[in-house]
Amino acid sequence: MSARSYLDWNASAPLRPEARAAMVAAMEIAGNASSIHAEGRAVRALIERARAQVSAALGADGADIVFTSGATEAAALACAGRGLHCAGVEHDAVAAWCAVDLPVDAQGRVTVTDPAKGVLQLANSETGIVQDLPPGLVMSDATQAFGKLPFAFNWLGTDMALVSAHKLGGPKGVGALALRRGLDVTAQIKGGGQEMGRRAGTENVIGIAGFGAAAEAAARDLANGVWDRVAEVRNILEQALEADCPGIILLGKDQPRLPNTSCVIAPGWKGETQVMTMDLAGFAVSAGSACSSGKVSASRVLQAMGLDTSDAGCALRVSIGPDTGREDVLRFAAVYARAWNRARERQKQAGSDLPRHKTG
Repeated sequence: MSARSYLDWNASAPLRPEARAAMVAAMEIAGNASSIHAEGRAVRALIERARAQVSAALGADGADIVFTSGATEAAALACAGRGLHCAGVEHDAVAAWCAVDLPVDAQGRVTVTDPAKGVLQLANSETGIVQDLPPGLVMSDATQAFGKLPFAFNWLGTDMALVSAHKLGGPKGVGALALRRGLDVTAQIKGGGQEMGRRAGTENVIGIAGFGAAAEAAARDLANGVWDRVAEVRNILEQALEADCPGIILLGKDQPRLPNTSCVIAPGWKGETQVMTMDLAGFAVSAGSACSSGKVSASRVLQAMGLDTSDAGCALRVSIGPDTGREDVLRFAAVYARAWNRARERQKQAGSDLPRHKTG
């Protein structure tokens, strides 16, 4: 049996060795960061080093970095009680705190009518589509873009941004909110005075250490052109799929996208069936955001872009990373093409016309 290929990096990137080493080292340090003795000061120094690493990688010099349990908690901290507006392409963790009423076009582009009350992601986890952020924006979800795209929080023109460690090779269960200096938020977890009074609770020191190390390593990879090479492999995948899979749609292909993300729509072939078929063949892929997995419904993101429920339910996300090789994607494309053509043949034998792609 062939070795498995992990093609679901947008769900969670493999743990970087730098993060693992930092976490192991952090396990050896006793003490609480709120204690003033030597052991406590050592833990505090470790946290502040990680804060500086995340800040540098994020281009957030002069901003406040608040560590959280992940981007979901960071979204609550940023958005609660502000009366914000977002589009239907936002992650559920953000949309839960906003009025979801901003217009989206068929290419996934969002119009923010009032930046002073607006929220807009930097890149979409399902389609990879990258947005142009208007100046004066309240908050941006930079979770998927962080470590993959060159940007700096300081020149995004937004007051706040969310990031998460495990999307760039850090541990799961830790994230951060970047805040423009001088801006404050209302703590959603109350108790102690940790994280500048914005997030109570003893810090996840091991996770924070791993996050800092992963952010530093991710910034180095980005500067060294690693993700340019990932984009080349992604393009090889899409060329192979277009050549051998008649009738599929590569959503957002002509739009600015993350370098690693392909959203494939195979009309009439359910996304969850595609995922199971490819899993059995040795490939880890997904039918959308990992946080929405298990919900038997069409992608809310794709429906916001104007696709009908039939097509939106037939999407597959392939998201690759620096460890993905040309041979991985070509093998995936070959297996996928055989399965897709078998599915098309079954549809023809059943006497049904293939559904047609609709975008509005």
